[in-house]
Amino acid sequence: MNKRKTSLFFFVLSMLFFYLPLVVIVIYSFNKGKSMVWQGFSLKWYKELFLYSDELWRAFRYSIVIAIISSTISTTLGTLGVIGIHWYKFKYKKYLEVLGYLPLIVPDIIMGVSLLILFVTVKLNLGLMSIIIVHTTFNIPFVLFIVLSRLSDLDYSIVEASYDLGATEIQTLKKVIIPMLLPAIVSGFLIAITLSFDDFVATFFVAGPGITTLPLRIYSMIRLGISPVINALSVIFIAFAVALTLSTTKLQKYFIK
Repeated sequence: MNKRKTSLFFFVLSMLFFYLPLVVIVIYSFNKGKSMVWQGFSLKWYKELFLYSDELWRAFRYSIVIAIISSTISTTLGTLGVIGIHWYKFKYKKYLEVLGYLPLIVPDIIMGVSLLILFVTVKLNLGLMSIIIVHTTFNIPFVLFIVLSRLSDLDYSIVEASYDLGATEIQTLKKVIIPMLLPAIVSGFLIAITLSFDDFVATFFVAGPGITTLPLRIYSMIRLGISPVINALSVIFIAFAVALTLSTTKLQKYFIK
C-alpha cells in the first residue's frame, strides 16, 4: 500500500510539473492587466492577438508553410529511404543507417552552424529555402525511426506474394507496402510538422532577412518582457495540439482497420 501511495505521489508531482505552467498560461491569458497579479477577467489580449498582431500572424504563416513543405519532403525521403535500407542489401548499408540517424544525436546548434557555413560556401541566399532545407534535414531521422518500427513488424511474405502474382516493385510499393505503412507515415508526418513548427535554434542561424518564423518572433517579443498576447497565442496552440493529438489517434485507428 505504501508503494502505491508513493507511486501515486510521484505521478501527481510529475503531472503538476508538466501541466501547471500550462494552466498558469491559460489563466493569465484572460487577465485584464499585464502583470502576474489577477486584475479581472478580460478577452482584450485575444482581441489584440487577432486584430493588431500582423507581424505575429505573418510569422505564423511562414512557420506553417515551412512546416508543411519540409514535413512532406522529409516524410517522402524518410519513408522511401527506410524501405530501401530495410529490404535491400548493398555495400556500406550499415554506414548509411548510421548516417541517416546522425542528425538525432547532433545538437541543433551544431547543425545550424554547419549548415550556415555550407550555405555561405555554396552562396545560397538565406531565407525560406535555407530554413526548409534545415528542417527537412533534422526531420528525416524521426520519420526513419517511426516508419522503421512499423516496417519491422510487417510480414515480408505479403510482399513476396505480390511478386508471385506478377506485380512489379513499383506496383508492390504503391499497392502493398505504402498502404501497410500508412499509419506510421501519417505519424511521422505529424511529428515532423510539430518539430518544424517548434524549432528555434537551427532556424535562428539560417533565417535570412525578412523571413521570421513564429518561434523567432516570440523570442524577439519576450526580450522586452512577456506580453499577455503571447499567453493568448499559447492557449490557442495548446488547443491546436490537443486537437491534433486526438485526430492523430483517430486517424491511426482508422488506418489500422
